Amino acid sequence: MRAFPERRQRFRDEGSGRRAPAGKGETLAGWFDGRVGLFTMAKANLRKVFPDHWSFLIGEIALYTFIIIILTGVYLTLFFKPAMNEVVYNGRWTPLNGVRMSQAYASTLDISFDVRGGLLMRQVHHWAAVVFIASMIVHMMRTFFNGVFRKPREINWLSGAGLLILGMFDGFMGYSLPDDLLSGTGLRFMEGAILSIPVIGTYLSFFLFGGQFPGMSIVPRLFTVHVLLIPGIMLGLLALHMILLVYHKHTHHPGPGRRNMNIVGPPLWPVYVAKSGGFFFLVFAVTTLMSAIAQINPIWAYGPYRPDKVSTDAQPDWYMGYSEGLIRLMPGWEINLWGHTLVLGVLIPFLIFPTVLLVIWLYPFLEAWITGDRREHHFNERPRNAPTRTAFGAAWIALYAVLLAGGGNDLLATHFHLSINAITWACRIGFFVAPVVVFVITKRICLGLQHKDRQKLLHGRETGMIQRLPHGEFIDVHEPLSPAEKYTLTSFEQYQPLALPPSVDEAGVTRRLPFKDRLRVRLSRSYFGTDGQIAKPTREQVEEHERHEEEVRAEEPQRP
Repeated sequence: MRAFPERRQRFRDEGSGRRAPAGKGETLAGWFDGRVGLFTMAKANLRKVFPDHWSFLIGEIALYTFIIIILTGVYLTLFFKPAMNEVVYNGRWTPLNGVRMSQAYASTLDISFDVRGGLLMRQVHHWAAVVFIASMIVHMMRTFFNGVFRKPREINWLSGAGLLILGMFDGFMGYSLPDDLLSGTGLRFMEGAILSIPVIGTYLSFFLFGGQFPGMSIVPRLFTVHVLLIPGIMLGLLALHMILLVYHKHTHHPGPGRRNMNIVGPPLWPVYVAKSGGFFFLVFAVTTLMSAIAQINPIWAYGPYRPDKVSTDAQPDWYMGYSEGLIRLMPGWEINLWGHTLVLGVLIPFLIFPTVLLVIWLYPFLEAWITGDRREHHFNERPRNAPTRTAFGAAWIALYAVLLAGGGNDLLATHFHLSINAITWACRIGFFVAPVVVFVITKRICLGLQHKDRQKLLHGRETGMIQRLPHGEFIDVHEPLSPAEKYTLTSFEQYQPLALPPSVDEAGVTRRLPFKDRLRVRLSRSYFGTDGQIAKPTREQVEEHERHEEEVRAEEPQRP
């Protein structure tokens, strides 16, 4: 007699209702399910609902390009030799035959010209990294403008910020590995920034490069960090990001049937999985197409790195361009004290570099402090309904764009036949002026759009028709909005500005408020006061205007 009769193979004949023998696939799946609970876990998660909107695909582009980077990076690692010992090149790229170069540069040339598909893989890897950073920044700004960073998604916002900064530095290390003239110039730039740090800068540079620049250790060290350390941390942050996304569920746009505590959209399986899988192959195809027709980082045109040379048009990848702009726009100030030189022309940009990123990353906590809102938010807020936040994000983008232009001032000068000094001074002025101008303009646009929504709620949609009433008055004919349109225009939270408590307390003693409380009240007034938002019409105001419109229509003459 069998010890476990319940585990006997069951049969079902189609005619008699008995089960047929299980196939190999079903048996294997049952084996896994009995040990890890695979089906039970999948059954609970595969029916999760994901809202359907094109803006949500931006985050998927970042995810899929990261996968492409990992796949192509594994292939390139098989052939790349991260060593700085000198060799004499004798390969298929004949212009460099007989030239002494590092083994890292020679192996990169071999990957490009001797390994089958190597050049395409290099280009796919590089283009995927560029698109990865771009999609992360766009995804971050979409999240920012829609207010998705609010509770309970603060950790998701910080994990995304960590992914972005790690991706930027990993990209910098990646294009520094070939040890060509362009990447060597970038490493020299980094060494200068490190040396500008008072007291410890020299020690940090010697530790990083293993001695005097460029040393013999920088490429092997960058290789280890580039392929192991940073990708490992990024995978952990990505896992945290996705787990929190599934746990908190996705945000969705306001509309009929959608509430703050429910999600409307197709299920994960099979609809979303099929669409997302197809989108992955589409992203892979577009990235491969870009790599096949658009050349990027032709290291053979630059030659091997030599400390006594620098290439013209030396530009980093665009996502590090704003750091280059900070250096180029900063005057060459220096302070000499007690025999030591403090290079402010490099140190100040070195300090501003992380500040530009921290300002946008820490903003959600500033807004939470101003509003004091501790509720959960699962709606995407329309950017026009948060004018100050939207204006702040637009100002940050304007600052980033000015610094990018400053980092490419030589290219702008040569391509448009302009004075490089004029471009530099324009960017210096724009560094202070452009964010302020963009902030004011963006805020006024948002307030104008809010006013338009208010008028649409009160009067309805314009039809473009003009009628004359019996007493001679001409009016614009409006048609009432549908309930769904009214819901979309009114389903957002409108905060009220904070007010200072009385100057004296109940005992008649002068009340002394701390500075942070007074600052919070002032910021709240600028955010949610009369100059910070347009008040939503109340239900009574809407009903009153609807009755007025009905009375006007009743006065219209009857047509035969």
